[in-house]
Amino acid sequence: MSPVPEKEYEQQTTLQISGMTCAACANRIEKGLSRLTGVSQASVNFALEQASVHYDPEQVDREQLENKIQALGYGTVHETVDLAIEGMTCAACAARIEKGLNKLEGVQRAAVNLTLETARVEYSSADVSVSDMVSRVEKLGYKARLKSEVMDAGERRRQEIRRQKSRLLVSAVLSLPLLWAMVAHFSFTSWIWLPELLMNPWFQLVLAAPVQFIIGGPFYIGAYKALRNGSANMDVLVALGTSAAFFYSLYLTFQSIGSHHQVDMYYETSSILITLILLGKLFESLAKGRSSEAIKTLMGLQAKTALVIRDGRELHIPIEEVLIGDVVIVKPGEKVPVDGEVLEGISAVDESMLTGESLPVDKHAGESVFGATINRNGLLKIKATKIGKDTALARIIKVVEEAQGSKAPIQRVADVISGIFVPIVVGIAAATLLIWYFGIEPGNFAGALEKAIAVLVIACPCALGLATPTSIMAGSGRSAELGILFKGGEHLEAAHRIDTVVLDKTGTVTKGQPELTDIQLEAPWDEQQLLGWIGSAEQGSEHPLAAAVVQGIQQQGITLVSAESFEALPGFGIRAKVEGRELLIGTRKLMKANNVTADTVQTEMNRLEEQGKTAILAAVDGQYAGMLAVADTIKETSSQAVSRLRQAGLDVIMITGDNERTARAIAKEAGISQVLSEILPEGKAAEVKKLQAAGRKVAMVGDGINDAPALAEADIGMAIGTGTDVAMEAADVTLMRGDLNSIPDAIEMSRKTMRNIRQNLFWALAYNVIGIPIAASGFLAPWLAGAAMALSSVSVVLNALRLQRVKL
Repeated sequence: MSPVPEKEYEQQTTLQISGMTCAACANRIEKGLSRLTGVSQASVNFALEQASVHYDPEQVDREQLENKIQALGYGTVHETVDLAIEGMTCAACAARIEKGLNKLEGVQRAAVNLTLETARVEYSSADVSVSDMVSRVEKLGYKARLKSEVMDAGERRRQEIRRQKSRLLVSAVLSLPLLWAMVAHFSFTSWIWLPELLMNPWFQLVLAAPVQFIIGGPFYIGAYKALRNGSANMDVLVALGTSAAFFYSLYLTFQSIGSHHQVDMYYETSSILITLILLGKLFESLAKGRSSEAIKTLMGLQAKTALVIRDGRELHIPIEEVLIGDVVIVKPGEKVPVDGEVLEGISAVDESMLTGESLPVDKHAGESVFGATINRNGLLKIKATKIGKDTALARIIKVVEEAQGSKAPIQRVADVISGIFVPIVVGIAAATLLIWYFGIEPGNFAGALEKAIAVLVIACPCALGLATPTSIMAGSGRSAELGILFKGGEHLEAAHRIDTVVLDKTGTVTKGQPELTDIQLEAPWDEQQLLGWIGSAEQGSEHPLAAAVVQGIQQQGITLVSAESFEALPGFGIRAKVEGRELLIGTRKLMKANNVTADTVQTEMNRLEEQGKTAILAAVDGQYAGMLAVADTIKETSSQAVSRLRQAGLDVIMITGDNERTARAIAKEAGISQVLSEILPEGKAAEVKKLQAAGRKVAMVGDGINDAPALAEADIGMAIGTGTDVAMEAADVTLMRGDLNSIPDAIEMSRKTMRNIRQNLFWALAYNVIGIPIAASGFLAPWLAGAAMALSSVSVVLNALRLQRVKL
């Protein structure tokens, strides 16, 4: 029998998947993808970590496939490349490059940042190469190189500023005599002395030509490249406006040959416009440099050298030469060079650069320290555990760079407007010329041309293009200083819409460091032996309650052994085999599911749970053997944070796998009235879906592996920075402090950033809506229009920079 041919409308794609730990994960993803409408076939290869999907692009797209995988608690892997782009002058340039890159087969997503002059591209190397992307950008008329191959962005910006200053200086020197002639030409300024030479049209031509074609040459090049690719940008407006003034003046210059009458020239219009535009660009570059200060500040925090012990000797070596496992000495007042674990010593460490928390944190043997934090008073010996790009600081820098280079959805408004803006302005300018020449002042071509030039110049779309990215850069940079890491501009935008915050209990509302408080064992079990079995079994669990049980048992001097088998039962407990005994340790549900009778302890369990303690039941070989209780206290700031969230108009819900009595006791202490208890890990994501189905915008806050599906499912996932890497990977926002006050801080930063973006967009649009009619009405000279245009871009950037001084 011949195989059934693939349907014509179907597409096939391969997705690289991260986070799979066993074949069951692959089966789960395969099943989830197959259930999507429009997917005809899905197969997941665990060994290759790949999913091959056949789908109908009219019913489902690649992004929905990726979202489904992420909702199941896994990740999709794209190769990502950062390109440094040269030659962009306005938002239209960025939009054109972005559109061109997104059209390449194999490119999943391309985002171009005008402010940073970069392009971040997610792609499949099987379908497209980096050289293909560079070629596409160069075909569009710009230059592109791998960001890693170009000089430091700060040095590149400094070089560009030096070039801009040189161009501006030459342009200003050549334009000043023309400005002098223009100012002294009016009747009310006739008292100003004016050399006869400055009124000579040929002398004015000699001054204006270098400004127009050498200093202003890049505008012509940019306009040609834009028009060649079927679009228009700021360069087109500048080239049109200044060329009209220059060539009309050139025509009048030749007309003046043999004439004894003085002719009004407009050379100063084109030269002064170019000078003012260059001045605006210089101010803009200086302001944009300030907007990326967060990255430079973070990079400057890194230690340059480390004192390590090798072969019994203390050696000062560059930070790049430190190896994992090296023992590093950190003296009082010094920066911790790498992430590590304290081996010896006690000290207070200032972690404010990492968490935003000003109070130093006491460190003892066995505790973690992080690179770039400051050792305040004691001498510490630490073992290096993470170096280079794996350190906490390096990861923060990477997240901030990605956030500042990403595009918020609101920027689409500016992109759409910028795409149609220039042709509309050219049309308005042409209409202005015709109306004035044929209607208002018939035959006065010079006057009509002046009004049209003013329209072209004042309508520069630069302010519109800068409105969003500069605010995103400043907002995400300031957030990082406060210990809040937004993974992208879209998350910084989305956070302001949140109306419901769901908090995981353990490690989020509570400290996540519970202690063993009660032990009640049944006869005839020997207490030492039974506790040894329970502790040995719990050693295999990553749950904080298990860690508390193990620690409490070990503190009684009981020796633990390795379990012969271990199985975690999420939401129920564990099953293990120790010294030939079958152990079940966990909830009432676990006992009931395995036909273990434990009815006699119900009253005592209720009493413990009403005290906010978590009761853990244990059975040996199918027989109930005893009960342990652990208590996890809430963080000191949890109730304050919950109060702030409620004052901000947000609903707060606590979700936990614990029983209702324990959950309500903790929730009451934290000031939370809504509680979802006895929820299994996969049930957390389902509860988030229910809230979303009811029209809520949900932020899920958690710290554990079992929170990852819910973090991925929520509109905004927030991971506590003291939690697991898996949770932080699944989340959209990482709260570096373990303090829940970071949640209202994050939402407030989002609201302030969005308010700032709306202000920028409003003023950028209002400026044109007001300015163009004024220019078309003849109330604005071209040189004034040029000054206003430069001022609009600078004002937008300066407004965005206010976010860097936000205090929460």
